[in-house]
Amino acid sequence: MKNYVCMIVLAVIASAAANAGDIKIDCSKDSVNITWTIPAEFIPHATRFFLGSCIPSDFAILQSGEAELYFKHKYMDCNSRRRPKGKRVIYQNELTYRPKTRNHPADFTYPFECYSHRDQNKWIPKFNRPGVGVAEGHGNLIFHLALLNEDLSAISKSNEVPLGSMMPIWAAVEQKSHQPMLLLIDECVAAATPELQPAGQYYPLVGNQGCLLASTWGNSKFLPRYHSSAMVLNLQTFKLAFTDELPQVYINCKLVAWDPEALGEERKACNYVKETGSWELLDDPSQSHLCSCCDSSCKYRHKRGADKSRGIAQNVVLGPLRFVNPSDEVGPRSTSRSDLK
Repeated sequence: MKNYVCMIVLAVIASAAANAGDIKIDCSKDSVNITWTIPAEFIPHATRFFLGSCIPSDFAILQSGEAELYFKHKYMDCNSRRRPKGKRVIYQNELTYRPKTRNHPADFTYPFECYSHRDQNKWIPKFNRPGVGVAEGHGNLIFHLALLNEDLSAISKSNEVPLGSMMPIWAAVEQKSHQPMLLLIDECVAAATPELQPAGQYYPLVGNQGCLLASTWGNSKFLPRYHSSAMVLNLQTFKLAFTDELPQVYINCKLVAWDPEALGEERKACNYVKETGSWELLDDPSQSHLCSCCDSSCKYRHKRGADKSRGIAQNVVLGPLRFVNPSDEVGPRSTSRSDLK
């Protein structure tokens, strides 16, 4: 297919797996089909072959005594990395053979990339919908915060979210005639009130200038972008101590419209990747060193006039929301607003 291209980037084969077989990769718009032919001696270990985090979808024994492993998965189901580049989207992943547990290096690694054309008609939420947090900033910029439905196809019609489920929060900036800007979520907390109280309880979700703190303990993550002026925080809900008395929840966020060429430790979007125990930059994983401060303190380097020329920040509140159907609690400890420096 002319719109979808697969490129083999590198194949590193250790001596223990030098005859690990042939690999055929077929890239499509949103999924990849892989046929991996392995020698007979590897058949007892077929479940130790992986596409990213996924095991084979199926396998078949051939008359030759060899076996074919089949991987048929959506790109994002197997921890592929998605990187928009111009009019294309690059999906990066790797095939591995791991006869030992994950804390040991793979005996066989086969990185690859799939390319597809960006869908220019992909849904973009409409502005000024009921239940959407809206705030107007300087420079004719309007910031939005909204709860999406489960399949990310529209703004949610309900403000109730089951505990433990994923809650997609859409943030965007309406730029009008302003020069193109990159939307970043600088800070976010969950609180019982739309205004943060000095002695009130709140739960940090995003902090340290764009580090998704919630990704260190749950399944929360910044989803791949569909547009530079918007992003989706897919937040796993958890039990909040204050909801026993005040059932409503407000998400208070500081949104930033920033120069896309001026990412740094003070302006970024970072996910924590549990498999590697490290932080990854959403917009360019090759520059993930900008996220290395997320485990300590990302110091803000203020330069006179630089902030005003490179970006605009605005506080926006989403809510009230209700977390319903209590289940096993997951989440961080609460923090008092008075602990803030």
